[in-house]
Amino acid sequence: MEIIRSQKKTTAEAPSNLSIYRCAPNLEVRLDDIELYAIDRLRVLKGISNGLSRGKRPDEMETMANELWRTNMRHPDATQLINKDVVSHFVLRLVYCRTDELRKWFLSMETTLFRYRFRLETPESQRMLMAEFQLPYKALNYAEYESVKDKLVQVSRSIGQSPNVDTIFFKVPFEEVPELVANRRVFLLKGNAYVAMNQVTSIVVSHFRSNLSKALVLTNRKWTSTLREQEKDRLSPIVEALGSCYLGPDYSQPMEFTDISLKDIDQLANTSFPLCMRHLFNRLREDHHLKHGGRMQLGLFLKGVGLNLENALAFWRAEFSQKVGSERFDKEYAYSVRHNYGKEGKRTDYTPYSCQKIISTTPTVGDYHGCPYRHFSEDYLRAALAKMGVGGRAMDDVMEKVRNRHYQLACTLTFETIHAASCDTGINHPNQYFAQSRKLLEPKS
Repeated sequence: MEIIRSQKKTTAEAPSNLSIYRCAPNLEVRLDDIELYAIDRLRVLKGISNGLSRGKRPDEMETMANELWRTNMRHPDATQLINKDVVSHFVLRLVYCRTDELRKWFLSMETTLFRYRFRLETPESQRMLMAEFQLPYKALNYAEYESVKDKLVQVSRSIGQSPNVDTIFFKVPFEEVPELVANRRVFLLKGNAYVAMNQVTSIVVSHFRSNLSKALVLTNRKWTSTLREQEKDRLSPIVEALGSCYLGPDYSQPMEFTDISLKDIDQLANTSFPLCMRHLFNRLREDHHLKHGGRMQLGLFLKGVGLNLENALAFWRAEFSQKVGSERFDKEYAYSVRHNYGKEGKRTDYTPYSCQKIISTTPTVGDYHGCPYRHFSEDYLRAALAKMGVGGRAMDDVMEKVRNRHYQLACTLTFETIHAASCDTGINHPNQYFAQSRKLLEPKS
């Protein structure tokens, strides 16, 4: 079945640009465009995920999803806009087919996005999309409608809808619309539900989710068996990178603040470091040592918030010398500090770790890096949050997000509690946490 309908005229009667992604498109696309298209779509899906996790109302979610789509998936050429939609979906299908957790997230977000986009379609376009799904449902004919008209009118009135003689109804097995049945929004007769045209979203979305779920499993099999190896020098690096990519600002250099001084660093750690960095900083002060993972996570963060190379060397030397001595520090550790600042080796200007990278890290015994919201025990996390000033209902809200594995939202709630200010964008990077904290606190200091 054709997925790309770009050759068709765009008129009021023409089908929409919404795809059901049944078949991968037969297109020639540059690798650079593949990555850019996928990143734009990923911004949409992650925005939807953030909104859902923050408990936004359905009407707020629909408005937000439509705005995310317009902002990120726009293209001046109508044909390329359709191609961008389909290409980005199939690229992310490769990215998120690889584990059960990734598949579950992608399935949920793509289904939610499809639901909102389908609702915007005209009834004519919706019927055409139903035909593409090859759904075995036909609209009630006049005789069938007349036999149950009174019941359908009663149901319409009971759910606050005005009866309309022009409304089209479909008769479907009741088990295919459990959401409508549970909310008593359809008339049931002999095992069938009579579904109005303005309620078909439930049917179509259910089939979309089912088809995509099966497709993700098949994609995973093909990726692991042949595609990953075949594309190891071309597409595989893009797929691997997209699985953990960070979509926010680059914090390789301080963005809004001048160099921070060593005399202020303890005060800044207590007021503006996120929990992951505060924990590393405190352990360094106590033990005068961190393993490689901790040094990288904290060192690049400090670089990003404005600790210049000279002060960084002085900071790490002052701590490590108490444990290993100055001479050993200069021989074994000073190189890595200069390396992070692009002064050794390949002279790469390394970027501070994003939340996603930190969350995906798995620390071992004796390590203190990683995400505390993910890796701390509940009691230890509660104690750490209490020291930061989180308590009462806010503590319960944070722990609920942690139990549901919404670690960045837990960090966002911590930020909002401590600073008594909202953070609508959510916390996606430790350096973002620091920057927003300084914006709020500096005017008061």
